[in-house]
Order: sequence, then C-alpha cells, then structure tokens
Amino acid sequence: MAKEVGTSARLLIFHFHSKEGLVHDVLGEMQIRVQHSLKELVANNTGTDRPAPLRMFWDWALMGRNFSHLRVLYQLHILAGQDAKTYGKYLKRNSLNWLEAVQAMLKPSQRSLATLIVAVFDGLFIEVMSSGDRRRATVAIDQFVDMARNYTAARDSDPLIRARSRL
Repeated sequence: MAKEVGTSARLLIFHFHSKEGLVHDVLGEMQIRVQHSLKELVANNTGTDRPAPLRMFWDWALMGRNFSHLRVLYQLHILAGQDAKTYGKYLKRNSLNWLEAVQAMLKPSQRSLATLIVAVFDGLFIEVMSSGDRRRATVAIDQFVDMARNYTAARDSDPLIRARSRL
C-alpha cells in the first residue's frame, strides 16, 4: 500500500499509529464519501416523477464500484460486532451517521421511520452480499417503499394514527 501511494510503510504507521488506525481512517473516509454521494444523488434527482430516495440509493449501491465500497463497510460493521475492542468506535460512528443522513432527507413527520429505513436497507444489502440475488432484494426494497408511503399517507390523513404515532 505504501508503494502505491508513494511513501514508506514506516511513514504510514507513524501517521496512523497502527494498521488498525489506517483501516479505521480509510473506512471512515469511505463512509463519508458514500453519504455525500447519497445526498448528491437525492439533491440532483428533483421532480415529481423521481423515485423514492431509498430506491435511488439502492440502485446506486448495487452499481459496480459502489457495491464494492459498501460491501467493505458492511464487512467492517460485522467485524465490529465480533471485535468491539478493535472496531467498536467505528461501528457506533457508522450507525449514527447513517441514521442522521436518512433523517435529514425525510420530512419532519417521517423522521421516526429513519431507523426502520436503515435497518431494511442494511438487511437487504447483507442479503445481496450473501446470496447474490439482487433482483429479489430489489423487489423487497420496492415493496418496503410502497408500504412506507402507504403508512405515511395514512398517518398524515388520519388523526387517530397521528396521535398514536406520537405516543
């Protein structure tokens, strides 16, 4: 790696303090870039006929290089669950940042759905990583988007549902 970036292994270790520090920082930067890309994707897709942000991000996530980057982030997420001492800080930062990014894209009345949206995306992405079945997972994303839209529409129009959702 040092040769590829035009430096020495000793300088990399000095700067990052350890191999784990290097991995942590590189993956943190990957996460920031992925989240920035998601925000750009949503901002650049305006209009009434645009797909739901979750579906736009899903399509983006399944593209070549994007899929590879996200796969590494999810693998680290799984490692963090197994080795909290080494990767725990990253796990906490990763989860909170995703949640905040999703909340920022939702209307105030929809922000309670952010945790569910992140969990559905995570689960289906891991399913694609393990099974390779992108088509089936994409159908599931579409079904989830429809369910979320129907729930939000019902909640916004029914005072009893709105009252219950605030409890």
